[in-house]
Amino acid sequence: MAFIDYYKILGIDKAASDKDVKNAYRKLARKYHPDLNPNDAEANKKFQEINEANEVLSDPEKRKKYDKYGENWQHGEAYEQQTRQQQNRQRSSGGSGGFEGFGGGFGGGEDFSDFFQSMFGGAGSAGGGRRTGYRGQDLNAEFQLNLQDTLQTHKQTLTVNGKNIRITIPAGIENGQTIKIAGHGGTGVNGGPAGDLFIKFNIPADARFKRDGANLYNTIDLDLYTAVLGGEIMAETPTGKVKVKVKPETQNGTKVKLKGKGMPVYKKENEFGDLYLTYNIKIPTNLTDKQKQLFEELSKS
Repeated sequence: MAFIDYYKILGIDKAASDKDVKNAYRKLARKYHPDLNPNDAEANKKFQEINEANEVLSDPEKRKKYDKYGENWQHGEAYEQQTRQQQNRQRSSGGSGGFEGFGGGFGGGEDFSDFFQSMFGGAGSAGGGRRTGYRGQDLNAEFQLNLQDTLQTHKQTLTVNGKNIRITIPAGIENGQTIKIAGHGGTGVNGGPAGDLFIKFNIPADARFKRDGANLYNTIDLDLYTAVLGGEIMAETPTGKVKVKVKPETQNGTKVKLKGKGMPVYKKENEFGDLYLTYNIKIPTNLTDKQKQLFEELSKS
């Protein structure tokens, strides 16, 4: 490839800040990444140009050299280098030898422009043709679970970009939480490392419990007679029903805590949150005449 205008490739001007360079590169690299444009030779070529432009413009020293010589880089830098060498020889020998011509050694490469190859390590330069590797693109995926799925650590096989990936989902994972699977993102370029895979978990609200971290909350109906006299009820927890003692004269809205009956604490083995119950006392309806009479007698006592 011939000389290319790196600023034009990234769609920025020469006054662009380092942040502008970075943002422009990220936007274009995502658009033209080979993983998103399979079998598209034009997109692959564009991706290489974008990477080359970023390699130069994101490095202060390389950008300075590029800005100084531009498309005349061959004559500019080579001439100055030869001039310095000639002056050094003259000082060391005391002679006045003439200027020696320069040329050759600036071979173009397959994947980088002549400018990049010659100035920053291409064929015929000090870099010996080494190609710069670029990290693959990070990928994002979403996975849905229900509350029961989060009660125990378990393994799950996901299919991302046609690849099956077996992951471990820790107990207690929360809605919106993201975990990183290193090295399972996009393939690196020129031998660069693969990107990472970020999986976001969506856990819809449960019909029975309201969740806050590892703690759970539930409202449970309590009949008037049990509220007044006390007794036992069966309360639902994520892992099954348990007996709960109700104190006599329990008031409406009373809250009780069932310790350790909440969710597993994320990545803390054998630690659990609590389950908080709020009693909603139900007033009896459709009373018989006898029941009404008893309530009237009770109210007068």
